[in-house]
Amino acid sequence: MSANALTALTPGQPIPYGGDRVAVVSPALAAAFRAGDRLVVVQESGGLLHIPAADHALAAEAVGRAYDAFQALASVSDEAITAFFAAFAARLEDEAVWSAIAAANAEDVASARARGRSTTRLAVSETMRRDMIAGLRGWRDTAGGRGRVIEHLDHDGWSIDLLAAPLGVVGFVFEGRPNVFADAAGVLRGGNTAVFRIGSDALGTARSMLREALAPALAEAGLPEGAVGLVDSPAHAAGWALFSDRRLGLAVARGSGAAVAQLGAVARQAGVPVSLHGTGGAWVVAAADADPGRFAEAVFHSLDRKVCNTLNTCCIVRARAGELTPVFLDALQRAGERRRGCKLHVAAGDEAILPAAWREARVPVARAGGVVEEPLVEVLASDQLGREWEWEETPEVTLKLVDSIEEAVALFNAQSPQFAASLISEDAEAQRRFYEAINAPFVGDGFTRWVDGQYALNKPELGLSNWEHGRLFARGGVLSGDGVFTVRARVRQTDLSLDRSAPKGAA
Repeated sequence: MSANALTALTPGQPIPYGGDRVAVVSPALAAAFRAGDRLVVVQESGGLLHIPAADHALAAEAVGRAYDAFQALASVSDEAITAFFAAFAARLEDEAVWSAIAAANAEDVASARARGRSTTRLAVSETMRRDMIAGLRGWRDTAGGRGRVIEHLDHDGWSIDLLAAPLGVVGFVFEGRPNVFADAAGVLRGGNTAVFRIGSDALGTARSMLREALAPALAEAGLPEGAVGLVDSPAHAAGWALFSDRRLGLAVARGSGAAVAQLGAVARQAGVPVSLHGTGGAWVVAAADADPGRFAEAVFHSLDRKVCNTLNTCCIVRARAGELTPVFLDALQRAGERRRGCKLHVAAGDEAILPAAWREARVPVARAGGVVEEPLVEVLASDQLGREWEWEETPEVTLKLVDSIEEAVALFNAQSPQFAASLISEDAEAQRRFYEAINAPFVGDGFTRWVDGQYALNKPELGLSNWEHGRLFARGGVLSGDGVFTVRARVRQTDLSLDRSAPKGAA
């Protein structure tokens, strides 16, 4: 251990951060810290993140195996990678394999429910299984991107090619979403490797999927053992350790907004590029010329289940509120009928637009901890329109009346996670202005649930990026396996007399 290594912390110890601020060590942190542990100081917030030595070692070992595998993949053929995807899909299709994975998942779901945790995205299903299999076979049938010529330039006596090349080790941290484990394996298509850290809710499922399907598929195809690995720890600290590892070529986080933002900060200050996929929540705006039928269908079909592109906030232009609000309420109620009721939040000052029967009703609402009785309608402060409703079986939406489309856009840009927006309008010019003004990577004119890589682009997604923390450089909001690459330049020289001391093109 280095003579300058941090071996202990004391209660009240000041820790400088951000250049001009100080965080203070709590008694609990001081008591837990041991020699060999690590302390990450989040420079954006002053958060003091304790990484026990055991969690750091697990992450470092997994990244090390993936880094070695990445080097080895350079000599592995695209055909072998194709064989991996075919074998992985075939194993998920095998009933015995799937039964083992489903059994592990059932234990995860039961444990999560007992702890009052959400299981909306945790439980595997036949639909999820089919989607994973289809996604893996999609990568099987996709041409390998390594060495793809992006651009070619000819000069006098020499030429240059810009070529797609693997990025390296991709680190993934995600919560209880078993399907991401298969989706993110798509980075192998481009010659990258992957390391996962999954939340404690789905860790048993991930272990089973790795043991029963993924690892055997790697072996069958002849790919390096560590090409896809798991940081086998339920601790958040394992994720912090993973994202602090400078050997990562890219860090990808999916989950709740605050946790994803923190992980992104950890990676950025370690010098690791990040792609964050946290809070979603789509907005629908009904314009003054909105067709009631189109509006109703957009609302109804945007509430089939809770994911990031589910309708979260609906704005209705006040001039049509008398006609369109009943349409909205009916669509919300219909969406609730195929689930377990519905729940509405209305912006303060807009309550009067709702029927008394709605304002006075109490209903059973399915929460992660069980069914509870709540008011059907609750008033929400007007500065909370971007709050995302993480509902289980009871569709939950916010309603806001606005004076114009422009007001709705301003509210979206100021308060939303800047993710997905839809304008219900028959006016092409209004649609053009909406698209130009709204700060969202995903914009439409109907239901919002189209925002999905596999559904929209026929590519399994690694995640969907919002613009809450800024726009992305040189790529779209859908991160997919074939979007993880860097660019190399290769020159071929035919004129051996080339010399930079002479002007370009000179004899």
